[in-house]
Amino acid sequence: MGGGSKAKDHPLAYLGASSISALINYPLWRASAMGQSGFRVTPEILVDGMNIKPMSTNLKTIGIHLNPKHVQQQYIKPLVEAIPSTIRPYLHSFTPPYKGMVATIAGMTWARAAIFYGSDRGKDYLQQHQSTYVPSLGRDVVLPLSVITLTPPLVTSIMVQCVNQPVVRASITLQNPSSEMKNIRESLKYIYRNFGIKGLWHGTNAGILKTVPKYCTAIIVKDYMEEVLPKISESSSSSSSPEEYKRNTMIRSACKSATAGIAGAILTNPVDVIRNEMFKTNLSLIDTVAKLRGEMGWNFCTRGIGKNLVAVSIPVASTIFFTDLFIQMSEE
Repeated sequence: MGGGSKAKDHPLAYLGASSISALINYPLWRASAMGQSGFRVTPEILVDGMNIKPMSTNLKTIGIHLNPKHVQQQYIKPLVEAIPSTIRPYLHSFTPPYKGMVATIAGMTWARAAIFYGSDRGKDYLQQHQSTYVPSLGRDVVLPLSVITLTPPLVTSIMVQCVNQPVVRASITLQNPSSEMKNIRESLKYIYRNFGIKGLWHGTNAGILKTVPKYCTAIIVKDYMEEVLPKISESSSSSSSPEEYKRNTMIRSACKSATAGIAGAILTNPVDVIRNEMFKTNLSLIDTVAKLRGEMGWNFCTRGIGKNLVAVSIPVASTIFFTDLFIQMSEE
């Protein structure tokens, strides 16, 4: 991923890295979606998610009899009530039911792979055609570096966001702990039944405002770090020190990917909050901003930022890192 020109030879590296990233990120994404949407995770919801019935069944085989409901109410619930409300979404994100998990992970996988792969391939293409002769002008036209860098992630992230929007809205709507919907299909039907076909793409403008800056920032920072970080000496790749070469390459990739992920996450938190509030209320972009400002002032910009910093930076950083790793492994 760092080299850019390697993208066309390693599409599966991007897909594999994106799928691992999606699997790692799913619980963190759930916590972020609940926090930014303002969904409340009550002690009762957490207790219900902690199903100890299988454990009580196993204990019964060795002569220990437990009443699951009694244990939950008398022992687990008091402990859960002592947990701060800011921590509960994290705990709930790791407990069942995992609503919409398969569809969410699949959506994350193809979307992130398409954005990173499309951006690198697009940059390669523009670099190869940076100077083009235009007959009507009678001279060569040279594309600025800013156009070569910004256009691919801009175009690919907009396209991906538009295609993926119904799944994004349905999956976030599904994360409301008090919702009785069980899967993505029910969530899509609910949105369509109540808001029509347009409702499936409601919040696309906020989604684009969130997705485009995040990935443009991450990819620009990634490419910048690729240029400024010390290059790994070719001599270190000799047979005398292959482990040192691998270690140095991975450290370099980790620095690049972490910086890119954090930069993208911090920038886009306010738009994440706006988008999720639009999903929850079905208000327009302008009305949603007015509502949030009326309720929280400009503090809404930092609502859920801790969860978002984790949920956004980790998948972006891990996708970049694992792509570099898979490309390196395939070239050995």
